[in-house]
Amino acid sequence: MSTQVLSLEEELALITRGTEEIFPEEELIEKLKKARQNKKPLKVKLGVDPTGTDLHLGHLIPVLKLKQFQDLGHEAILIIGDYTAMVGDPTGRNKTRPQLTHDQVMENCRTYQEQVFRILDPDKTRVVYNGQWFGKMSFQDVIKLMSQMTLARMLEREDFANRLQNQLPISLHEMIYPLMQGYDSVAIEADIELGGIDQKFNILVGRELQRTIGLEPQVGVCNPILIGLDGKEKMSKSLGNYIGINEPPYEMYGKTMSIPDELMMMYFELITDVPMAELQAMEQQMEKGELHPMEAKRMLAREIVTRFHSAEAALDAEAEFNRVFKENQIPEDIPEVVLTQEDLTDGKIWLARLLVKAGLVNSNGEGRRLIQQGGVRVNGEVIDDVDFDWTAESGAVIQIGKRRFARVIME
Repeated sequence: MSTQVLSLEEELALITRGTEEIFPEEELIEKLKKARQNKKPLKVKLGVDPTGTDLHLGHLIPVLKLKQFQDLGHEAILIIGDYTAMVGDPTGRNKTRPQLTHDQVMENCRTYQEQVFRILDPDKTRVVYNGQWFGKMSFQDVIKLMSQMTLARMLEREDFANRLQNQLPISLHEMIYPLMQGYDSVAIEADIELGGIDQKFNILVGRELQRTIGLEPQVGVCNPILIGLDGKEKMSKSLGNYIGINEPPYEMYGKTMSIPDELMMMYFELITDVPMAELQAMEQQMEKGELHPMEAKRMLAREIVTRFHSAEAALDAEAEFNRVFKENQIPEDIPEVVLTQEDLTDGKIWLARLLVKAGLVNSNGEGRRLIQQGGVRVNGEVIDDVDFDWTAESGAVIQIGKRRFARVIME
């Protein structure tokens, strides 16, 4: 059955790597034993809601776990939530998500699959849209599904309880989300469901629904939430503390090098395939002062860039990183921003607006903050005046921090 021929103990060690909780673990062991005895792979489910187009490393942690199960010979089932995405997962939210149309969701699906199949083997992945069952449900079916859960049970969710306590609105359609995710497990008869630890409630709902109709309940395998580059909050695009999997090698390498030292081992364990014995030895070497954290971080950066690009791209990114950081040089290949006379007023442009136009920041507000913090340079000179109007100059180099550059071209 298995692509990787491992003992039960070795298989369990691989599965438990980088997990925060498995519930119940004894049931997982029994399922693995039965799979071996019956030579029948387990159905391992990961449900994803394509609410956006660009994925970051935090999104991919459960995908990487699904890949492990796939390599062990189990059936990897990727459920695309074309219906659940229209509801929006309320997990961790203090307000209702904006509702997406089905067309928006399906467009996101296309780019989502392109990205996850950089990890998963598409030929060995079963892709299912939950619209296949939700789209056929009658209102009577919906009522029957909703009758499986009480309001008191639903309010055990911390996010709903907090909103209720703070008198923040909870929309009724949000209440059905855990039932929809749980029903996905019923529809495909999942043996195991993967997800972040913030998905525990929803995964438990799946167990309850399966038990209600006489199915063997699934086991939940939950990973920790990946902390972002700031070392404080979970990785999030909106917080700017993320590493996008579509980012170019140099940007990916540089961002990895900015990870706080104390988070390095978490990233190694969750994102790379470096054996745990090697990671433990590396950690001991750093504690003894035999290995500098910078060198360990370089290894991490190479591993991450190799995983999403190639080993050659990782070495090139490292060489460019060394050239820029050690020699304080500008990268050889930097993006250009074209300015026309229409962009200028008396030959000048507000610096914050220029940063937005160059694609270095997402908003004028973000640009103002970076300028105020002294993080913006023009031709090597720090500009900290948030109201600064820059006299446009073709060939000038705009720089944010140590990794983001743009060259101005005048037309």
